[in-house]
Amino acid sequence: MQRWRGLEDVPSDWGRSVVTIGSYDGVHRGHRRTIGRAVEIGRERGLPVVVVTFDPHPSEVVRPGSHPPLLTPHHRRAQLMADLGVAAVLVLPFTLEFSRQSAVDFVRQVLVDTLHAAVVVEGRNFRFGHKATGNVALLEELGVANDFTVVEPELFVSGEVTFSSTVVRARVAEGDVAGAAELLGRPHRVEGVVVRGDQRGRELGYPTANLEVLPYTAIPADGVYAGWLVIDGERLPAAISIGTNPTFDGTERRVEAYALDRTDLDLYGVHVAVDFLEYLRGTVRFESVDDLLDQMARDVKRARELIDATDLDAAR
Repeated sequence: MQRWRGLEDVPSDWGRSVVTIGSYDGVHRGHRRTIGRAVEIGRERGLPVVVVTFDPHPSEVVRPGSHPPLLTPHHRRAQLMADLGVAAVLVLPFTLEFSRQSAVDFVRQVLVDTLHAAVVVEGRNFRFGHKATGNVALLEELGVANDFTVVEPELFVSGEVTFSSTVVRARVAEGDVAGAAELLGRPHRVEGVVVRGDQRGRELGYPTANLEVLPYTAIPADGVYAGWLVIDGERLPAAISIGTNPTFDGTERRVEAYALDRTDLDLYGVHVAVDFLEYLRGTVRFESVDDLLDQMARDVKRARELIDATDLDAAR
């Protein structure tokens, strides 16, 4: 799959394509319906599919300090989209100047002059252009004038829940990682480089990978979780702790993962990921180290039971 940053990266000889536009943070099941429809149309017409997205998140530029927690970094989004059959991802740098571009100019510059869109696939809530004045109705009008059609897939709804990044973020923030996984169609993932911590886990017999997470990452609520530590694509069953280690008067909030039964891992400086399966318990301040160790043993046992009962392929 091709990845472009900015319009200037798009090949000058790029032909007609099927395009869909959005932040697509999380690439959740609702997103996959829209992208999947674009891929279906692309296959029918023999055209490549391009996803247009933005960096940083538009809200951070329009309202500084309002950047939402990110469910997926851009490299992860691109891989998930490639798995769906997307041919290229165009990341547009979102600046104040760009935010002031009119809806008409955006369509002309991005969809018509650069990507030569034949079909644009967008949900009914799609907004674009300065102050989000553009909508699907305007897009359809501009399509008639510029030789592209607009396809509007139905919103993906399960029961009373509409699939959206906002809903997924809320579940992650609550620690409901199982609920988040249901909407995502896979476990929620947190990535980062392993850095040195207090090395207290190693002293206690449970060496952990302490992650320096990527900026704006959506981190689940403080607590202990079952899941996996992912190293170079290999998923190791893990017990994961998020919090400040109150038993030892910690103040820094950390994401730490103990790979079950593994005391031989040397991961400092390595980029790893943590996939969350299930919330086990909240963070507790223990009266003694022995009490903590007893609880950690129970946590590991429960994490092992949950992981062993999980279809690994279904949880990817």
